Amino acid sequence: MSALVIIPARMGATRFPGKPLAQLSGKPVIQHVYENSIGAPGVDGALVATDSEDIYKAVQAFGGRAVMTSASHVSGTDRVAEAAAGLGYDIIVNVQGDEPMMRPGMIEQVVGLLEDPGASMGTLARRIDEQADAKDPNVVKVVFNGDGFALYFSRAAIPYIRDGAAGGGGALYQHIGIYAYRAGALQELAGAERTALERAEGLEQLRALERGMGIKVGITSVRTIGVDTPEDLERVQKWLR
Repeated sequence: MSALVIIPARMGATRFPGKPLAQLSGKPVIQHVYENSIGAPGVDGALVATDSEDIYKAVQAFGGRAVMTSASHVSGTDRVAEAAAGLGYDIIVNVQGDEPMMRPGMIEQVVGLLEDPGASMGTLARRIDEQADAKDPNVVKVVFNGDGFALYFSRAAIPYIRDGAAGGGGALYQHIGIYAYRAGALQELAGAERTALERAEGLEQLRALERGMGIKVGITSVRTIGVDTPEDLERVQKWLR
């Protein structure tokens, strides 16, 4: 199946305006994301989808491919869907524009999850080892069933371990911000109304679950740091050094 990475990027993030163009080891954040994406096995290239002329020009300046999209989108999924419409790819991979540590192998892994015929979408998760991450609402958690399909995503620490780690026998998993969609599922999702759970948690993937879409979750051991704040940018910079 043919696959394309689309990277949604906007300048107006509440906690860190302009973060796609923030400098990281001499390059804008969006360039790190783009270069990691085009190096992924199994994809035919990458495309930045933005409503910002500054981001569009920056991508062109480093030799990347970008398209302008509507400024009215409320989620990255909607922006990706607009950019993907009519391109004819079987699979669209959404790599968020604030994930400079996303590895090519992770993109390959998430595309492979759609080999399961029951999966409309694929995404990744990593076991949480630090208590601070478990309590951090910016670290999204996911629980999934025995077949690897997502049951719920939340900013809360789920599952709640009632009797401690040993008695509960559970582990917490951090959701990694990458998605692979079947092309038809992406367009269906983008055309749907936002749901109550999506609004409550501020998590667009809940729209898919509420519509009955199967989201297959792959497990990775790779730790990534999304750039949500200036402090996150410094953490990534230290890691790169």
